[in-house]
Amino acid sequence: MVPLVLVGIVVVACAILAATPTTLARRTLYPVSHAQDIQTSADRHGVDPLLVAAVIKCESGWDENAQSSAGALGLMQVMPQTSSELARMGLVDSGTYDPSNLLDPATNIEYGTAYLAFLQKNLSSTDEVIAAYNAGMGKVEEWLAQPGELADNITYTETREYLRRVNEAYQGYRDSYPTGLVVEQ
Repeated sequence: MVPLVLVGIVVVACAILAATPTTLARRTLYPVSHAQDIQTSADRHGVDPLLVAAVIKCESGWDENAQSSAGALGLMQVMPQTSSELARMGLVDSGTYDPSNLLDPATNIEYGTAYLAFLQKNLSSTDEVIAAYNAGMGKVEEWLAQPGELADNITYTETREYLRRVNEAYQGYRDSYPTGLVVEQ
């Protein structure tokens, strides 16, 4: 009997969260910091700021000082080589955003968002962009060359899970911030 009561409580809690997408509880599940930096970079590069927030949530859990064993840094887990290449290509103003300063939140968001924009310009769907942010554009192009859906062709378990998690977070941010990110003054 107790497990049924617990299941009932969980169902009711989920229904309340689903019915009230902008509640404090929902925003606790889908936090945002550095909203102004996200919005500014997203506007500059033509990327949905809610996608940027979803990537940050999944990449670093909003930890500005996150560092991966592979060498990715900051909120959006940008690789130093990627930031240098984006600056070299002129996609980010390295005079304003030093590509070696990836632990600075505004700089990290600028490079991560510029990379998302680069992927958007070279790929056809949000799923492709998300998968490429994790596995690289070359791998995504290999998977797209195979018959069937991208999600079915992803051979990396990590990327398949990453795609699922980012899409889930992206939907959560869209539900939680239906009018866009709240930019605090």
